[in-house]
Amino acid sequence: MRLKRSNEIPELLAPAGSWDALVAAVSAGADAVYLGGKRFSARMFAENFPSLEEAVDYAHSRGVRVYVTVNTLVHDGEIDELGDLLTELCEIGADAILVQDPGVVRLAREIVPELELHASTQMTIHSTEGVVWAARNGLKRVVLARELSVDEIKNIKIVSDDLGVGLEVFVHGALCYSYSGQCLLSSSMGGRSGNRGMCAQPCRKPYTLLRGAADEYGRLRDLRKTGMEGYLLSTRDLCTYPSLDKIVATGVDALKIEGRMKSAEYVAVVTGVYRDALDAIARGEWAPDEREIQRLALAFNRGFTEGYILGASDVMGREMPDNRGVIAGRILRCSGNVAVVSHTGGILPEPGDGVVLRSGGEEIGFVVRERIHLRGGVFRLRVPEGARAGMDVYITRSARLRDDADRIIRKGRDPIPLDLRISFDNGVPVADVYLDGPSGRIKVSVRGSTAMESARTLPLSVSQIESHLRRTGGTQFVFREMVIDYPGGLYTTPANLNQLRRDILRAAEAALVDAHKRECIGGGKPALERAERRAERLRISVYADTLEVIEGALTGGADRVYFEPLIADDLAALLEKASDLCEGRAELVWKWPRITRDRFLCMAGNILRDVSVDGIMVENLGALVAAERCGCEIFGGQGLNIWNSLSVCMLSRARALTLSPELSASQISSIAALRNRPDLEVIAQGNIVIAVTEDRLISEGDVCAIGDRKRVFPVRRDSTGVTNILNSVETCLLDHIPQISSMGVDSVAIDARWRTGRYAREMTEIYARAVREHSEIQELKSMVRRMAMGGITSGHFLRGVAEAGE
Repeated sequence: MRLKRSNEIPELLAPAGSWDALVAAVSAGADAVYLGGKRFSARMFAENFPSLEEAVDYAHSRGVRVYVTVNTLVHDGEIDELGDLLTELCEIGADAILVQDPGVVRLAREIVPELELHASTQMTIHSTEGVVWAARNGLKRVVLARELSVDEIKNIKIVSDDLGVGLEVFVHGALCYSYSGQCLLSSSMGGRSGNRGMCAQPCRKPYTLLRGAADEYGRLRDLRKTGMEGYLLSTRDLCTYPSLDKIVATGVDALKIEGRMKSAEYVAVVTGVYRDALDAIARGEWAPDEREIQRLALAFNRGFTEGYILGASDVMGREMPDNRGVIAGRILRCSGNVAVVSHTGGILPEPGDGVVLRSGGEEIGFVVRERIHLRGGVFRLRVPEGARAGMDVYITRSARLRDDADRIIRKGRDPIPLDLRISFDNGVPVADVYLDGPSGRIKVSVRGSTAMESARTLPLSVSQIESHLRRTGGTQFVFREMVIDYPGGLYTTPANLNQLRRDILRAAEAALVDAHKRECIGGGKPALERAERRAERLRISVYADTLEVIEGALTGGADRVYFEPLIADDLAALLEKASDLCEGRAELVWKWPRITRDRFLCMAGNILRDVSVDGIMVENLGALVAAERCGCEIFGGQGLNIWNSLSVCMLSRARALTLSPELSASQISSIAALRNRPDLEVIAQGNIVIAVTEDRLISEGDVCAIGDRKRVFPVRRDSTGVTNILNSVETCLLDHIPQISSMGVDSVAIDARWRTGRYAREMTEIYARAVREHSEIQELKSMVRRMAMGGITSGHFLRGVAEAGE
């Protein structure tokens, strides 16, 4: 991958969720597009491409790079199919693939080392050390988490340049509520996993914030409404256009537009606006234009924010979750079906526009049929039944914008220049064509199909031949330099000259496409040795966030404690006290938060110079690198998204790895059968964390939850201030302990964070009995039910997450 020089503008990367959107992105000036096939793509509900080669060839023949999304998590049963796809992508010339799963990285490095790898934002890379992990493992670009600021990106860029890793950031489009790759909301609520490209977007649904107290087991009680309700998890759409120059100044290599589920019209307009802005920045002539912001808003918006990247405080749009449109005015009065509207916006409705009247949660939609005239700050508008004074008038679909998009697509992108030299061999024209390819200049030779004859009366002149050949309109090419070594005195028909031109252009296109094709020379699929593992006694780990919970876990018989202090003050002293408690009784592992930015990793390294622990639990790849540098034993947490045997091999330096709670028993069993692997752990009890977000939905120390019509989801903050949303019911695998043990899994975990010492003690005692005796399970399960928060579930253990078509 060629890194951007400091005086260049970044690559503009546009979404292509359909063929029409691909054409739109190319026509509007994208430098590259990202798209997916029918499998292994994080947007499984996009139209996508049955024939990836056709899409790749189309883009390459127009000078546009193609990055293919292979950014879902995969299980062992899909490895062979995935390997075939990677080989296909390499051979058809995909410029790179975007990946989330560490196992996919391992597989790609083995079988298609020629294929460039980019870390998807689903990898949750948000630190310098995360980029170090990417570089060590052969990735050439990282799509950074959308929660990073420009200052953090600048600091990461210093290191990434030294490592030869490019950086990519989102600049426009929808924002996920949770850190990407760390969201199980859809998975826990309906079985459709965002990590499998099937997110049902529960973050766009209404919720109510509840506040209460905790009982002796840490369960929520006395919940009451806080008065905060609506679309509490719904974000505004990112729009960095007004401050685009600040992002360009960070030196990032690529700017990404979100929107593989969006229309071709959206892609054309948004890509065109950002293309023009980047070109103006390159010329030193750019200033934000309110008219362009309005065009972006008309294309689609949930309200705009400049996002975490630019330090915006208005990221959340809790009022409504869908397209808001652009306000045109407010109804002053209605007479029959005609409304008199005060013009308060910068735009008037036009014939063909889609308009919505809004008041509170009520909406009335219709299409404007007549021309609107503004007089004295008001206009008259024919409205449907139900319209009334006080309703706001929004344009949600613009006929003029549709026409603009059509013009962009029809006009196409700037043509690719060709240099042409024509000589003659016994009257047969021989054309040498030169053009820029992906790895330098390309030369292709074309021999005419018909010899020119000696002219009887009027021979062709050089200018006449050149005039015919230069007629490239409607193609993606234009002749720049044309040299014709013409002996003179020859003639041929215009049809023959036109055929020669067509042959030249076809050959140039084929050469440009073929220049991207590869012959894959990689090795075979990685060999995974498997063996029957003798079942040993399951060890019990307990997650704790206070010294009280640690003591409860130890009293209950825990073998290991993962301590993630609830408060950030004097961490060293807390760890010392925890170490004293655990000494001679259980291992103490310092669990780092799910999100560990550079400042945390620096602080943690300093603490570990003076404090001794038995290991570090990490939940992201950057933290993994930092913990290794500290010389500690590594325990991998849920956030690493361990879904398959290849991921286990990829992270084999860890002492133990927690398997994803989205896996089924059969999928766990397949991984557990690996020979020479780290210890494997399954979270068997607790309210699983299903989202982590920078949204400060609650204050520190609050005992809160969000509720929908059927469920209540506890909400807590960790020591770094990041908000954690927990599942509404507790995972309970107590009655599956014998099966888990027989698989060869090494330990089970109880998550007692945000609970009490009593909960930790009694729950650990229950699991210790179940592990020891494998009997009286139903009686023990009844005891679990009595202290569980929200009831119990086996989660995905029995069936796994939903698959496409289910």
